Amino acid sequence: MATMTTIALKTIALHVHQDSGFESRLQVALDLARAHNGHLTCIQATGIEPIAGEPFGGMFGYAAIVDTMLDQDKALRTAISTRLENEGVSWDWRYRDDGVIEGLIAESRLADLTVLSQPPAARSQFDSPPAIIGELALNIMGPIMMVPVTARGIAPDAPAMVAWNGSAEAAHALRQSLGLLQGAALVHLVEVSDESPGRPAREAATWLSRHGIKAEIHDWPPKGRRISVALLHAAEELHAGYLVMGAYGHSRLRETVLGGVTRELIQTANLPLVMAH
Repeated sequence: MATMTTIALKTIALHVHQDSGFESRLQVALDLARAHNGHLTCIQATGIEPIAGEPFGGMFGYAAIVDTMLDQDKALRTAISTRLENEGVSWDWRYRDDGVIEGLIAESRLADLTVLSQPPAARSQFDSPPAIIGELALNIMGPIMMVPVTARGIAPDAPAMVAWNGSAEAAHALRQSLGLLQGAALVHLVEVSDESPGRPAREAATWLSRHGIKAEIHDWPPKGRRISVALLHAAEELHAGYLVMGAYGHSRLRETVLGGVTRELIQTANLPLVMAH
């Protein structure tokens, strides 16, 4: 009889940028790398996109601004590299001199999980994490984990919660998150929709059991609340360490159109949110 195969998170991609959310997502990425004996790939993109024409557009003073930004990137790279040498994890550094979104998409194609920060709900401060999560949720090939700025790490073996409505997006997110879910003490499959548009939760629970994952099914009716509010209430009541859900929406010509529940959870989630599209 064949033995069960564990799908661990062996490559964890981390967005490196000097902002108020970096320490939180770094701690989460390190916790996951240690728990899964995984490799941390640090992705740093300048975010500088030269103006058409000659380098830097020939604009007076622009080259000096770019030089300052590059010096800051180098200083951050040196500081984080020094720190990672003492963290006891395998790691490498990917530096891109192009846009942040383009760089993250290109460098995370083979990542088992990409760790990003929750964008600010209100007007951005100068050091707020960049508002890139929506674009990346719809374009990165593997699952992403959005980390709240207030997070102080993650317990990989904590109970996990999966938002389940039987849709193709929910099933895809479940499959993409298998490596993460195999480390959870328990998986809560939570149905909050008043309708059942797709496969029943018991099928998802059976599928998880075949991978050695214990799952419980919960019917969590909205009771007049927004679905996003009901999901966060369920996560709190079930003591979930993170929430897995399908990312609904589409991205066309750099215009990101997210579904209502996805958009609301990106704005209001108070625990790590795992999404796959």
